[in-house]
Amino acid sequence: MDVLSLSRWQFAITTTYHFLFVPLTLGLSIFLALLETCYVKTQRPEWKKHCRGLIQFFSTIFLINFGMGIVTGIVQEFHFGMNWSEYSRFMGDIFGAPLALEALSAFFLESTFLGLWVFGWKRLSPKLHCACIWIVALASNLSAFWILVANSFMQHPVGYILRNGRAEMTDFFALITNPYAIFQFTHTLFACIATSGCLLLAICAYKVLQRGPAMAVFRQCLMGAAVFTVIGLLGAMGSGHLQAQYVAQVQPMKLAAMEALWESADPAPFTAVALIDTDKQENTFAIDVPNMLSFMVHNRPSGEVKGIKELQDLSVQQYGAGNYVPAVTGLFWSFRIMLAAGGILLLLALATVWMLRKEKNCPYLLWLLILSLPLPFIANTTGWFITEAGRQPWIVVGLQKTMEAFSPVLAPGEVLMTLVGYTLVYLFLALAALYAALRYIRKTPARLEDWRDA
Repeated sequence: MDVLSLSRWQFAITTTYHFLFVPLTLGLSIFLALLETCYVKTQRPEWKKHCRGLIQFFSTIFLINFGMGIVTGIVQEFHFGMNWSEYSRFMGDIFGAPLALEALSAFFLESTFLGLWVFGWKRLSPKLHCACIWIVALASNLSAFWILVANSFMQHPVGYILRNGRAEMTDFFALITNPYAIFQFTHTLFACIATSGCLLLAICAYKVLQRGPAMAVFRQCLMGAAVFTVIGLLGAMGSGHLQAQYVAQVQPMKLAAMEALWESADPAPFTAVALIDTDKQENTFAIDVPNMLSFMVHNRPSGEVKGIKELQDLSVQQYGAGNYVPAVTGLFWSFRIMLAAGGILLLLALATVWMLRKEKNCPYLLWLLILSLPLPFIANTTGWFITEAGRQPWIVVGLQKTMEAFSPVLAPGEVLMTLVGYTLVYLFLALAALYAALRYIRKTPARLEDWRDA
């Protein structure tokens, strides 16, 4: 493999590892903030004790995940200088600003108040301690916002000028109000809430099935986790729909590839299942829902959606000769896997709410909650694949192609060595974190009395 392919694989693998932990950090911080607010506000002594125990129980899982997110994220910063020097040269004036703000205004704030929160239980007043975790939650999500501002410029450049072969920022306000960033951040935020909610559901279900000393407490927490998950999933679906409509305007090729829509159509059908022949640029078999794609894009049963072939011709006219079609098969099935995972999780979360409202015991449903835990991570990974692979062959849409962005002085052996090294180290760290979390979940709490007196 050449340097470009190896560099792309390396960044894809490190990003996938990193994004296994980021959604949990963002979502769990919000849940812990809400839970501690209940702890501060409640007037019921018994529930106050339970809230304190649940906060300390889930905070350990949060801290394990937080540490892994930092470890896996640091390497990504180095990638831009090591593997993508031409990209850094071209985009440094714009990309560097949100990254610097992410560190200064979000990460440092998040880390500082997380330390105060962890070590301040007996040193701060309850309200001040609760304020610390709210600041952590806000800073964590502000950090995500700055990263997505940078990524959204790559998807839909705004507020810039090309000068001396570089993109230079001319309007910072346009950068942070980029509609692509707003839609992408909203969708990511709700997806993170859903991901952490699914983890909470799985943990609570396990503790109920374990029938340990705190079974009743975790069954009570199960309802809050289910509602939290439903809110996240419905928000992710709604914001995802709005984001897809905006993608249809600014990245029509990405939408056409997600739908394997080769020919422009008005009205356009939604293809549920297809066998795709990319060589012949056609679907040899397809199950279509008439008019549905037009309805999804235009909010009405009619309206043109441009196909891949027409968009390829338009791209050649605008940018010159080349192949501007991304990986259609991968995008098509990634989108459907993401939708299927979200639908299954929503049904399970709603079923959990129904079970608890009816005060029923459904061990099979609890086991399904545990077994479904990989689904939100699969949905997140496929969602990011759609975001990043859908803009290919561009690294910055319309401005710089991926093949023009890597470091030309690297040798394939150098990239391969670090690729294997990072993958193995990250795998070891992920397994170690998973082992530590599972061991903690299985053994805690040993006695309810110890938990209440924590």
